Amino acid sequence: MPSLRFLTVFFVMLVLSGCGGRAVLGLNDGKQGESASVVQIYVSTMRARSNDLSLPYSAERAKQINFAKFEIGIPKTHVAGEVESTSRTPSPERNFIARTFQPYDDKAQFVAALDGDLMRRPEAEREIFIFVHGYNNNFADSIFRNAQIVHDYKVKAVALHYAWPSAGSLPLYVYDRDSAAYSRDGLADTIEIAARTRAKRIVLVGHSMGSYVVMEALRSLSLSGRDKYISRISGLVLAAPDIDIDVFQSQLRDIDKLPNPFMILVSKRDKALNLSGGLTGGHPRVGSGADVAALQAENITVLDTSNLDGGSHGVFASSPTLMALTTQGGLMNDVTERGEGAPAETILADGGQVIKGAASLVIYLPAKLLGVPNGGLLTQ
Repeated sequence: MPSLRFLTVFFVMLVLSGCGGRAVLGLNDGKQGESASVVQIYVSTMRARSNDLSLPYSAERAKQINFAKFEIGIPKTHVAGEVESTSRTPSPERNFIARTFQPYDDKAQFVAALDGDLMRRPEAEREIFIFVHGYNNNFADSIFRNAQIVHDYKVKAVALHYAWPSAGSLPLYVYDRDSAAYSRDGLADTIEIAARTRAKRIVLVGHSMGSYVVMEALRSLSLSGRDKYISRISGLVLAAPDIDIDVFQSQLRDIDKLPNPFMILVSKRDKALNLSGGLTGGHPRVGSGADVAALQAENITVLDTSNLDGGSHGVFASSPTLMALTTQGGLMNDVTERGEGAPAETILADGGQVIKGAASLVIYLPAKLLGVPNGGLLTQ
């Protein structure tokens, strides 16, 4: 029945809405008060430039890539894992807010700015962290999420945000899918830009539909003979990837050499991915954790977050357990010391205290690791 179909699709979109909101940047508003801290975010985007400072980049698709730098204020009332945004006039004391905006005219200016920032940092922090957002994000939603991750995870790197032209609207899932495909070459160019800087390391993270953009960009680089830029990526993470499993396998076949390490976060409790699979024909998504063994066979480490802090679509950004493990080094130690499929109940924080919630994280190591004996079990 048409009415039943409409209600089903509406329910799907309602669940998927967890990826975004209707935030504004606040650049054109009077700023009364100070933010608790400020995060600097460089931006590379295929969004078209807008004259509206509340959202200086629109949902329209640009003909060429745009570059900028923002300073994002984090409010005094910030709760780790949350993005306290608003669709009205933001308050620096209560909301995320853009405090400055500096566009760059061309790629050369942008590379010079990145290099300048890198060389002002200690050698150990000369890293570029590239984040690619997911479905139903307007520009403010996505850059605020990036700033939240950098702040809460204490990322000591130059943050480079890749903003593709998501419509930021619930009914426009198909528009976002098309925009993701449209934006792959822009991300490929962004990876090349990062690779040409003086960064010692590059970490690439994609969330949800942004993971599709990531895989398509890597595929584009490989098919065009630019694998040397992929080799500059020091680590790749896909969080709750909204990619059809068959499509993902096809993407992998076209990429000559994947970044290593390569980690995917999955959750069987991710309602958004389970429903998007139904919306797109019934095939499960990579992030639903339906075929962990296939991912292991591709030399990918899988983190099953099904029982970790709710196991939601956005658990990668909101989980206090992941924040504790990452900032204290426990997660990497666990991945390199424990066996395939083992729960993380023995992960220790500084001082020998077990991190609350760590036992809910299950880690699946790759089925084969080059140069590592004992069937892929890494040891120190």
